[in-house]
Amino acid sequence: MQNPTRRRALRTLSAVPAAGLVSGLPRIARAAEFSLKYGNNLPLTHPLNIRAQEAADRIAKESKGRVEIKIFPNNQLGGDTDMLAQVRSGGIDFFTPSALVIATLVPVAAINAVGFAFSDYKQVWAAMDGKLGAHVRAAIAKSRLYAFEKMWDNGFRQTTSSKAPVTGAKDMDGLKIRVPVSPLSISMFKGLGAAPASLQFSEVYSALQTKIVDAQENPLPIIQVAKLYEVQKYASLTNHIWDGYWFIANGRSWEALPADLKTIVARGINEAGLQQREDIKKLNDSVVDDLKAKGLAINTPSSDSFRAKLRESGFYGEWKGRFGAEAWGLLEAAVGKLA
Repeated sequence: MQNPTRRRALRTLSAVPAAGLVSGLPRIARAAEFSLKYGNNLPLTHPLNIRAQEAADRIAKESKGRVEIKIFPNNQLGGDTDMLAQVRSGGIDFFTPSALVIATLVPVAAINAVGFAFSDYKQVWAAMDGKLGAHVRAAIAKSRLYAFEKMWDNGFRQTTSSKAPVTGAKDMDGLKIRVPVSPLSISMFKGLGAAPASLQFSEVYSALQTKIVDAQENPLPIIQVAKLYEVQKYASLTNHIWDGYWFIANGRSWEALPADLKTIVARGINEAGLQQREDIKKLNDSVVDDLKAKGLAINTPSSDSFRAKLRESGFYGEWKGRFGAEAWGLLEAAVGKLA
């Protein structure tokens, strides 16, 4: 028995004059030659996903439909550890781990998160778009992954506290502060004399509320979205760590693309990354005003006392040894002497 919809369609076609048949038929969408999956841990409204979708649309257009990138935001495909494993195995084609996440696989990737290394964005992009970034990308390539040339921005990390503003290294002494589960972060705050506690982010609000810890550190937009201003009084713009996202691809998936499509995909992703950097800069500027309006007292300390304390405690010397003289030399070429 024929489907009623199909009967109607056949009647319609039979009424079309033969000469007009081809133009009257609906166009059948051609399947993409390369259908690629991209997973990340951020909501659709984040600038990273907005710019990634624009890149996907541009790539589809410039490749004439040969390349399709499907975006899976907000941990739809699992947590960071899961997605890192999937992009290595080929389960997904693209992933944007923060430097601290990919450092679990490629240790030198954490070098941009050395405490108080960067004074401003000018130094960040000079290093990460230059020789230091190239060094890290080469290390990532040894793990059967391809890292695109331009990092995407996750912002500088700032310190909030319920006790007092952080005006210098002396205010870190004995401070109970929540930090991510990251050896580099723990080492830095211990070097500053603080008492760091590694907690999952989901536990941060309640830990601050119940005074298990007095302080925490994160980029400003996260402090805003997580409403940490409800359980903190002070925000100090310490800029103690800069972190960004590497846009990485599975090595086999990348090599499978013909040269002309590689050019289209790389251009689309790298140029979207540059636009996302500007988005984050504007977002940070607006967040400062919003947090002030919500009652956070904001101050901007100098990095000098923090750097001096980290030198004195041996932090820089230890991590120079861990990262190696070559990588450390490239970092210092961009930011000046640390160790």
